[in-house]
Amino acid sequence: MKLRNPVIASALLFAGVAHAQSSVTLYGLIDASLVYVNNAKSTTSGQNASQFLENSGSVSTSRWGLRGNEDLGGGLSAVFDLENGFNGANGTLKNGGDLFGRQAWVGLRSSQYGTVTLGRQYDFIVDYVAPMSATGSGWGGNLAAHPYDNDNLDNDMRLNNAVKFSSVSYGGFKAGAMYAFSGQAGGAGNNNAYSLGASYGKGPVSLAAAYIQINRSTVIANATGAVSTGDGDYLTEGGKQQIYGAAARYQFGDKSSISAVYTHSVTYNITGLDLASSAVTGSSLKFDNFEINGRYFVRPDFSLGLAYTYTMGSLAGAGAKSADPHWNQFVAQADYSFSARTDVYIETVYQRVGSTNGNTVFNAQDYNMTGSAGNSQVVAAFGLRHRF
Repeated sequence: MKLRNPVIASALLFAGVAHAQSSVTLYGLIDASLVYVNNAKSTTSGQNASQFLENSGSVSTSRWGLRGNEDLGGGLSAVFDLENGFNGANGTLKNGGDLFGRQAWVGLRSSQYGTVTLGRQYDFIVDYVAPMSATGSGWGGNLAAHPYDNDNLDNDMRLNNAVKFSSVSYGGFKAGAMYAFSGQAGGAGNNNAYSLGASYGKGPVSLAAAYIQINRSTVIANATGAVSTGDGDYLTEGGKQQIYGAAARYQFGDKSSISAVYTHSVTYNITGLDLASSAVTGSSLKFDNFEINGRYFVRPDFSLGLAYTYTMGSLAGAGAKSADPHWNQFVAQADYSFSARTDVYIETVYQRVGSTNGNTVFNAQDYNMTGSAGNSQVVAAFGLRHRF
């Protein structure tokens, strides 16, 4: 016993050290709200009607995930993230039923250089530009999305088969690049994608810019390439798609801020819009979004947010349905935090669209709410959000 005790003690000590060098964390968020929608198109009469519903993810999509880290020594770590999206109102899976449809990746992280990851991941529009917008990872979330989330600031789209590098911060400057494979034999350029981005932050000022391009063939479909068409996470259907954007933010006080965001998106030979659930045929569909938003913390646990976005669209090559629509969208939010993990919010969105040339695909529609039969819509949500 006297001989074995030091051996056992050493083994236990080694096991404790090994455990301390690696970790797996279960995390998640549930967002449930009561929502009022006016001018919702009735499924029976086709006319506008009021709609009341319980909704999951009005601001933040409900999710749970596992993320892990293992210290490999010398400033190198193995990292991974598996993230599932679900509907908190009825328990069903999001992302077309994919188990880890939000994120699924593994990689290596260097404390000196940055992180290389492989799998299903977000592009740099999401990583660098979106946090300065009201939508997406910004304070306004899903209901504050630009029309049809045309610029992916609300991170509806992910890239499959992706290799991604994100640098560490060098004096406030960060940059990254990624490439997503098509996976198609003899068709490396059919539904592949790439993205670039950079950000800079010093003191109260933050700047960011990013670009993404998706290459698709309108002749031979490739539904399992870089952008899936079977999971509902694509933005448009058709040919090549390009999105770029830039943002600037000034922070004052501890957390209050004001931001300006510009994004441009275009899809050539378009055949469909996902969030509008509509076929759209034309030589190109373009959007330019101009957003200004601000959030003010009245006190540490209570904030007020306002955002305005003007969107110019252009559908070309659609014959009599060609149009140059434009949207005005206003967002207002009040948020109160009971704790660091639980808060309640009231958020209202007003959207009005003009110059549609009678093309009903451009009728007003906020995020994935029931679209309007006309040119305006108001959505109001009262929600409870809990993080774990």
